[in-house]
Amino acid sequence: MASTEPAPPSRLRAWMLEGLSDMGKTKGRRLPGPAAPAPVHKGQRWWRVMCLTGVDYFSTLGYQPGIAALAAGLLSPVATVVLVIVTLAGALPVYRRVAEESPHGEGSIAMLERLLSFWKGKLFVLTLLGFAATDFLITITLSAADASTHLVENPHLNSALHDKQMVITLFLVALLGAVFLKGFLEAIGVAVVLVGIYLGLNVVVAVAGVWEVATHEHLVTDWSTALTAEHGNVLAMIGVSLLVFPKLALGLSGFETGVAVMPHVEGETSDTEETPTGRIRGAKKLLTTAAVIMSVFLIVTSFITTVLIPPKEFQPGGQANGRALAYLAHEYLGNAFGTVYDVSTICILWFAGASAMAGLLNLMPRYLPRYGMAPHWARAVRPMVIVFTLIAFLVTWIFDADVDAQGGAYATGVLVLISSAAIAVTIAARKAGQKHWTIGFAVISAVFLYTTVVNVIERPDGVKIGACFIAGIILVSLLSRLARAFELRVTSMAMDDMAERFVRDIASRRIRFVANEPDKRDVAEYREKIEQIRADHDLPVQEDVVFLEVTVRDPSEFESVMNVRGEVLHGRYRVLTLESASIPNALAALLLYVRDSTGRIPHIYFEWTEGNPFTNFLRFFLFGQGEVAPVTREVLREAEPDRARRPRVHVG
Repeated sequence: MASTEPAPPSRLRAWMLEGLSDMGKTKGRRLPGPAAPAPVHKGQRWWRVMCLTGVDYFSTLGYQPGIAALAAGLLSPVATVVLVIVTLAGALPVYRRVAEESPHGEGSIAMLERLLSFWKGKLFVLTLLGFAATDFLITITLSAADASTHLVENPHLNSALHDKQMVITLFLVALLGAVFLKGFLEAIGVAVVLVGIYLGLNVVVAVAGVWEVATHEHLVTDWSTALTAEHGNVLAMIGVSLLVFPKLALGLSGFETGVAVMPHVEGETSDTEETPTGRIRGAKKLLTTAAVIMSVFLIVTSFITTVLIPPKEFQPGGQANGRALAYLAHEYLGNAFGTVYDVSTICILWFAGASAMAGLLNLMPRYLPRYGMAPHWARAVRPMVIVFTLIAFLVTWIFDADVDAQGGAYATGVLVLISSAAIAVTIAARKAGQKHWTIGFAVISAVFLYTTVVNVIERPDGVKIGACFIAGIILVSLLSRLARAFELRVTSMAMDDMAERFVRDIASRRIRFVANEPDKRDVAEYREKIEQIRADHDLPVQEDVVFLEVTVRDPSEFESVMNVRGEVLHGRYRVLTLESASIPNALAALLLYVRDSTGRIPHIYFEWTEGNPFTNFLRFFLFGQGEVAPVTREVLREAEPDRARRPRVHVG
């Protein structure tokens, strides 16, 4: 709203902040009426976006069969069937409903945010964002570490690279960041190619494995005999599979990213941001297709790896540890094909972080800047890519690029987000009066909550790491909110006809506003306020004034659209009423608007607030009230550096 022109940005700054949605663009403009629904961004075909989320989801084939074999042993195929049932009958329906309820990529976090208000809602969202950050960032670092493992363990390269895993992992993380610095469309194009090649090679390995099992009948017989001897009957097998299921939870990792990248799904011409029916339909196709493809691959690969690979090779140090399908590729299709498969696996594991990075870039800027808990530049893609890449470097260094060490944190992040999604859709179904869906989603929620609790008990390091992310996000968020406390914080302003009439009328003489905290709003309140202001500031009786009254709705919000309404009370007192998250910021925004629209410098009159200044500042920070007069002046000072053009603040 201030008219001071900023210095032209440097080319580097302009490139870094390209695409930034400038909060100041609409400051001081009157909104003439309800805006027409904005058309949905064209986006990409759903199957192309599926490849972006698929580099995370499908890449788990690189390590999931090995994890299942370590967790369940001979029972791995049965345990994987349980995982697939939970995927298709649990996670898939949940996230299809999330796609309906939150089609702009906020996911279940947005659904749960609506249930809680004020600061408790913000802290709850920050906690979920902490787990989301755990999930997405560990996806980047774990996948890069596993990619470097495949590279180091390749028979042709092992001797040369056996002690270079940390360096390789850091290089892969940096390379991923470079792709996103180049542009998001390039990331989708790379994902389509990598997923196509990787799935094709996995089909070859799966067919070769099935053929090997089919032509050597004793393999299945030996496996089934050993399985029966170890577990007895089918019910015992199912029971053990349910117990080990939490260890296989990494196979559910693609759903949250599938919803997070929804804004990039192409909509239909009739779609609007309010009702993006085409985008929702495309997202459901994305989720369903990815789940079905992955389910088929998981069942087949868990079976052939369990039957064909000696159990000792799955153990740490074994040739199939973390790379079971790569082991089969080398063993049954030769080292040449195996090397091609390794290269493909390395590429998709490296790029698995792309869907996680896309999820972070879509999720974090939707919440933190809106809460005032991140700098304004956090809305731009490139600075956030650099921030997330640096954090990924730190996580990689802390875990020494070890895949197994990061598994607990990864699973915890995945399971907490899926559990929150299941709870969110249960509540949504209950509010919609859908009894059967409510019961079904409640059962699914119970399954995921059980899985989460068991995982936390067995691998508490995941919660510890998640807690570190949560603590870091909350600390940085509160410090950022404190640093941005004196911004205008008003995205746009709308004044009704009466308010506009008041401003035009008073602009013909000296513009004087009186800040009033509304109480009974009776005649005595306004009469006594005018008498006090005239006495404190020695104003002539004939001087005309307009009262300003701000109602604070949700002080935990940071940015807001401000509506100004004019009214005449008791036949003589003109009052402008405002609704905002903070009294001082709203008053400052209105004063600058009046100055810019009339060309006159307005004056505003306050009385001093009683009480401890520090306590009053905390009231302002947390509740948008408190020491109003000096804070209003400080907001004006930051918004308008030119003292000659700054609205005048008087305190008596």
